[in-house]
Amino acid sequence: MLSALAYSTFWDAFASHPKNAPEDMKHYMRQAFSEEQIALELADENTVFLIAELDQKPAGYAKIVRHATEEGITAAFPIELARLYSHQEFLGKGVGQNLMDACFEFASENGHDVMWLGVWEYNPRAQRFYEKNGFRAVGRHIFQLGSDAQTDLLMQREM
Repeated sequence: MLSALAYSTFWDAFASHPKNAPEDMKHYMRQAFSEEQIALELADENTVFLIAELDQKPAGYAKIVRHATEEGITAAFPIELARLYSHQEFLGKGVGQNLMDACFEFASENGHDVMWLGVWEYNPRAQRFYEKNGFRAVGRHIFQLGSDAQTDLLMQREM
C-alpha cells in the first residue's frame, strides 16, 4: 500500500511538469518507490512514515527521517521532512496540513529542535505551503531525478 501510495502521489505531482523528462521520472520512481526500497526504509529505525486516510482510503503520507542533516541546516537535533504528498483527489481537504501537524507533533515529542526539507524550485505551491507553516529558506541542494540534477530550496523551521 505504501509503495503504491508513494508512487502514485509523486507521479501525480510531477509527471506532467514540462521540466521533468518521462525517462528521468520513470528511472527515479523505479528506484525510490519499489516495494524493496520502501521495505528498507520501513526497517530503518530513524525513518518514520505517517499515513493519512479519508473515506477509508489512503489519502496521503509523510516520511520523516530523524537525525538527518545537510550543509546549511543549523540544528543540534534535526529531523528531515523527506516527503509529504497527498492524492490529487484529496487536495484542499486538509490532508497535507494534518500530516504537517502530525510531523510537527512527532518532532516536538522526540526532542528535535529543527525540521528541514528540500522543495523543488519549480514548485511554488509547496513553497507557499511550507512558508505558511513557518519554514524559511536557508540554502539549496541538488535533487537527482534520473539524469537531471534539479535544484531544491532547503528550508528549515525551528521547533
